[in-house]
Amino acid sequence: PAAATATTTQDPGPQRAGADVPPPATAHEADADPGLWQRIDRGDLRRTVAVAACAVVVGVAGALGSPTWVLGPVSVAALIAGCWPIIVEAWEDVKERRMSMELSMLIAIAAAAAIGEWTTALVITTFVLAAEILEDLSMDRGRDALSDLMSFLPTTVRVRRGSEVDTVPLAEVRPGTVVVVEPGSRVPVDGTVLAGSASLDQSRLTGESLPVDVQVGDPVLAGSIAVAGALEVTTERTGEDSTFGQIIATVREAQESRAPVQRLADRLAGILVLVALAAALVTFVVTRDARATISVVIVAGACGIAAGTPLAILASIARAARSGAFVRDGTHLEVLSGVDTVVLDKTGTLTLGQARVVAVRPAPGVDEGDLVALAAGAEWHSEHPVGRAVADLARERHLTVAVPEDSDHSLGMGVSARVGGHEVRVGSARLVRDAPATVEAPFGGTTPVHVAVDGRWAGTLLVADELREGAARCVSDLHDLGLRVLMLTGDTEATARAIAGQVGVDEVRAGLLPTDKHGIVSAERAAGHVVAMVGDGVNDAPALAAADVGIAIGSGTDVARESADVVLISSDLGDLVTLVRTARRARRTIMVNFVGTLVVDAIGMTLAAFGVLGPVAAAVVHVGSESAFILNSARLIPAGPGRGRPPRGRADRRTPGRRTPGRG
Repeated sequence: PAAATATTTQDPGPQRAGADVPPPATAHEADADPGLWQRIDRGDLRRTVAVAACAVVVGVAGALGSPTWVLGPVSVAALIAGCWPIIVEAWEDVKERRMSMELSMLIAIAAAAAIGEWTTALVITTFVLAAEILEDLSMDRGRDALSDLMSFLPTTVRVRRGSEVDTVPLAEVRPGTVVVVEPGSRVPVDGTVLAGSASLDQSRLTGESLPVDVQVGDPVLAGSIAVAGALEVTTERTGEDSTFGQIIATVREAQESRAPVQRLADRLAGILVLVALAAALVTFVVTRDARATISVVIVAGACGIAAGTPLAILASIARAARSGAFVRDGTHLEVLSGVDTVVLDKTGTLTLGQARVVAVRPAPGVDEGDLVALAAGAEWHSEHPVGRAVADLARERHLTVAVPEDSDHSLGMGVSARVGGHEVRVGSARLVRDAPATVEAPFGGTTPVHVAVDGRWAGTLLVADELREGAARCVSDLHDLGLRVLMLTGDTEATARAIAGQVGVDEVRAGLLPTDKHGIVSAERAAGHVVAMVGDGVNDAPALAAADVGIAIGSGTDVARESADVVLISSDLGDLVTLVRTARRARRTIMVNFVGTLVVDAIGMTLAAFGVLGPVAAAVVHVGSESAFILNSARLIPAGPGRGRPPRGRADRRTPGRRTPGRG
C-alpha cells in the first residue's frame, strides 16, 4: 500500500542520527541472556569466599597448634561479617515472634562457636551462604521468566499525522491514533491494520513460535514484533488497557500473590524448626553431647519447602504464560491442579462463533456458482451472520456479485431482493415454501438456508458454526487427564448434540440462559466438584465468576476476560490442556519437596542424635537437601519466551529486600 511505502521512503528511520527512538533490538541483542556468573550478587559472593577462606585458615592454624586467643577473635570477626545478613533476618523474626530457619541456623552457629568449634561454625556459615546464593539464582530465574515482559514495549512510537510522521511518547498515544510499525520494531498498541502487511512474532503473547501474517483489516496486539513488513495500525487500546498492559498487570499480581500451599509451607517450616530445637534439647538431656546437640539443629532444614514452594509456583505461572495462558495468581494455579470437572461454553469457545457455509446443494439444472452469486447479491446489505457467511463464500470463490436493485428483510424468515433481473429470496422454509423438507448435510448441526429464484426453489446453502481448530483434540486430552467435560450452550438441543458429537463431549446442557449457566456451575460445585469454566462471551461472565477457576478465551469479550482467573491469550484450546498439566506438575513438585524434606529431616536428626553425623556432615546434609529441592522446583522454569525458545533478554535484578520467611 502507498501509505506503508511512504513511511519507509520519506520518513527518517529510528536508526538515523538525531532520532530519539531507540533502534529495534538486533537478533543477537534480543537473544542475549546473562550467564550464571553475571547473575550472582557480587557482595554475597565476596562474603561467602571470605568466610570459606577464613575457615581454611582457622582449620590449618588449629591443626598446627595455634592458641585459642589467636583463633577466637579472627573467627568471631569472620562469623559476624559472614552471618550479618542472617543476624538481621533472625532479629526481625525475633521481633515478630516467629521461628525461622535463619534463627535456628544462627543458634547452631553460635553454639558451635561457644564450645570452641571455630572451624565447624565457619564451615556451616559458608554452606548456608552458598545455599542462599543458589536460592537467589533460582528465584531470579523464576522472576525473570515473567518480568522480562515488563520492559518490552518501546517508550516512544512513530505516529502518522496527515502526510507527516512524528515521534511521540507511548503514553501520549490515544485510541484512533495511527501508529507506524517498521520492520524489526515492536507493535506498541492493540489495534487494526490500516495499511501494509507484515509477519508478526507473537510468541511473548501467545507462546506460538511461528510468525503470524497480518494485512489490512486484521487485528494486532501490543508486544508483537514485525519480523518482516511494515504496518500502519489504528490504535484501539494502549497502555494498561492493551493486551500487553493487562499481561503486565497479571504478572505483577502473580509475583506478589501467595498461594495457600505457600502459606502452608511457611507454617510447616516454622514447625520443623521448633521440632529440631526440641529434638536438640532432648539429645542434650540424654547424651550431654554438645556436638550431637548442635548437629541435630544444623541438619534439620525446611528450606526445601520454604524456598522451593514459591519458586515452583512462580516458575509454573511463568511456564503457563510462555504458553499463552496468563494466571492471575498462585491461588488459582493451585486450585486448577485439583480440578476434576471442565465446563466448556459452545459458541465462541468450542466453535469460533462465526457462521460459515459448509455445503452448497443446488437444485437440478442450477449452476452452483450462479446460486451462490445470486444469494450473495440478495444478502448484499445484510448484517446478519448468515448473510455475512454467504457473502464470504462468494468472495472466497471470486464470484461476481450484482448489487441488488431493492431488498426487503422479513424478520425471522430471510431476505427478498431483485438481483440481476431476478427475484431472489434467501431464508427459511417459511420464505421459500417449495424447499425440500430435508437436505443432505455433511454433518449434524447445520442450518439450511434456502434460495428461490423467480419463485422456484433453486438450491440450499448449509450453514454451521465453525469448530475451533483443536477443539476435539482438547476434549480428548482432557478426558485422558481423567477430567469430566461438560458443554453448556444457549443453542438448540439438536445443534448442541451435533457439535458435542464432533468434539467428543458426552454431557451436554442446551437452551440455557446466562443465569442457567451460573446455576449449573454453582450446582456442580455444591455437589463437591472442583470446576473450571471456559467461556468467551458476556453471557459466560456469571458462570466464569461462579467457577472455582474461570478461564476466558483471549478472543472473547472484555467482560469475560475481566471475570476470569485465567486468560488464554492465543484462544488455542491446546493451551488449556498445557495449563492443566503445568498446574498438576507444580503440585507434584511441591509435594515431592514436602515429603522429601520431612524424610531427610527425620533421618538426619536421628543420625545426628546418635552421633553418626557431626556438625560439618550435618551441614552438608542440610545444604545438599535444600539445594536438591530448590533445583527440583527450578526445573519448572521455562527455557525462554515461547515454546522452548531462548529468552530475548532479561529484566533488571529484583530490588533487594527481605528474603522469604522460614528460609535457611
